Amino acid sequence: MVFQGSSVAISHTGKVRSNNQDSGYAGSNLFAVADGMGGHAGGDVASSIAINRLAALDHAYETPSDAERALRDAIADTASRLIETVKAKPELAGLGTTVSALVMVDDYAVLAHIGDSRVYLYRDDTLTQITTDHTFVQRLVDSGRITPEEARYHPRRSVLMRVLGDTDADPELDTFIMPTQPGDRWLLCSDGLSGVVDDPHTAKALSQGLPPGRTADILLRQALDGGAPDNVTIVLVDVGGQHPVFTGTPTIVGSASTPTGVEVPTARPTRAGWLHAGRQAANEPTHFEPAPEFLEELIEEDRRRAKSRRLWWVVSLVVVLAAIGIGLFAAYSWTQTRYFVGADEDTVVVYRGIQQNIGPITLSTRWADTGIDLEDLPGFVRESVEQTITADSLDDAERIVNQLRDTAEDSP
Repeated sequence: MVFQGSSVAISHTGKVRSNNQDSGYAGSNLFAVADGMGGHAGGDVASSIAINRLAALDHAYETPSDAERALRDAIADTASRLIETVKAKPELAGLGTTVSALVMVDDYAVLAHIGDSRVYLYRDDTLTQITTDHTFVQRLVDSGRITPEEARYHPRRSVLMRVLGDTDADPELDTFIMPTQPGDRWLLCSDGLSGVVDDPHTAKALSQGLPPGRTADILLRQALDGGAPDNVTIVLVDVGGQHPVFTGTPTIVGSASTPTGVEVPTARPTRAGWLHAGRQAANEPTHFEPAPEFLEELIEEDRRRAKSRRLWWVVSLVVVLAAIGIGLFAAYSWTQTRYFVGADEDTVVVYRGIQQNIGPITLSTRWADTGIDLEDLPGFVRESVEQTITADSLDDAERIVNQLRDTAEDSP
């Protein structure tokens, strides 16, 4: 039957790119995102071909297995179309696209995925990433070599290990079937959103219970506020909800929304000024699929980077510890140029150092016993000695001692 719910699809060029290579689709049963790559024109073409081919799947299915088979066939056919397109237009060589697609069949969601666009499920106040990125850094995360947080800022985070391109007519695709229920919110997005807006902020936007259109606008605004170095495409699907749509006109956004054969002039790049420095898109080229031998080069490069980071931390730690040691030694040396007069049981003593201690470390040593008995000093003078009298130098300490001796001799 026709899916009962509501949905929205939006796409934005972002703040750095001069054209939109993403495409998105939200229909009656089919919802999809494609993030194109392969140069100024290639990415537009690849994502458009993918979405326009998938659009034929937007109808009801007898079983989830039928929908899964249809998704696999359509994406394989898309790969063939990309190969044929490059044969006809060699200048587009290297084009490719990610695909994350969702087909609703009764109480099930049928998913197909390749690349680093993502599908999330928000259910019972919890956001779960359903798809796994087919990227180099995700392999590093899976092997425990880096953390998910480190992956967000890794210089190779945009290198795809699997992609729908012009070199493989039988791409390796992830497909699976999941039960869904009223109240579920499915989010499909390109990495222009997931690479900028983290999961906690995404979950917060989805948790507000606003209609799909308003929620997508909030997510887009967060991506733009975060710099939006890449195109941003969002498809949001609510299962059931307050205002379910039983039949809806398909919404196509991004490159796929441009009629075939119509040239659309790209936006003029913004000029840098002293108030707004020119920005560069992160990790150019945004995506590419490496040859098998290049993966080994990347892994070796990552090993070198990890080794360099460890060496840098060790050197930094040694430098910091050395600086602290030098500082402590200099401070201790300074204390040994100070003197004060104090008491040692029953006599007046000259000490070298300062009166303070650092935990168990004593910063003063006994320098000389003056031989002056404390009991020979008047009460207030003896109290001053017991509380210590600071001297500016050894000569000053000797002057203080002479005064105390005179006081002791004059005392009755």
